[in-house]
Amino acid sequence: MSRYSLKDRMVRSIALRKGEVVMRADFEKMGSASQISRVLKELIAEGKIVRLGYGTYAKARPSTLSGKPVPRVTLEELAQEALGKLDVPVTLGRAQRAYVEGRTTQIPVRTTFNTGHRRISRKITVGISTVRYENNYSARA
Repeated sequence: MSRYSLKDRMVRSIALRKGEVVMRADFEKMGSASQISRVLKELIAEGKIVRLGYGTYAKARPSTLSGKPVPRVTLEELAQEALGKLDVPVTLGRAQRAYVEGRTTQIPVRTTFNTGHRRISRKITVGISTVRYENNYSARA
């Protein structure tokens, strides 16, 4: 039996991870599902992590404006990392790609990713901002 509590082990595991996204599946071997759920709720309440979606969390820091916990990086970076961990290949959406390539000067408001020929139903949200998905099914040739 470990002399450290499950919470201590999970906090250490989160701190030692290189990326910003933490998946619930990363903790499966540490304890039962109910124990992990309890600790994740405690970490959210303490402001160490924020919930992005089902089984997906991000490392957090206090906001300079409100003091509430916010992710340390942008929603776009978090979504790319989370989808990468789920083995979903993504590219930038049409509007973001046009802006990056200099074909338009309009800054895209929404974070959108093209998932190729995959349909994604996972919702990734930070505050009121949600990731949207495009796929190649909508492009009729």
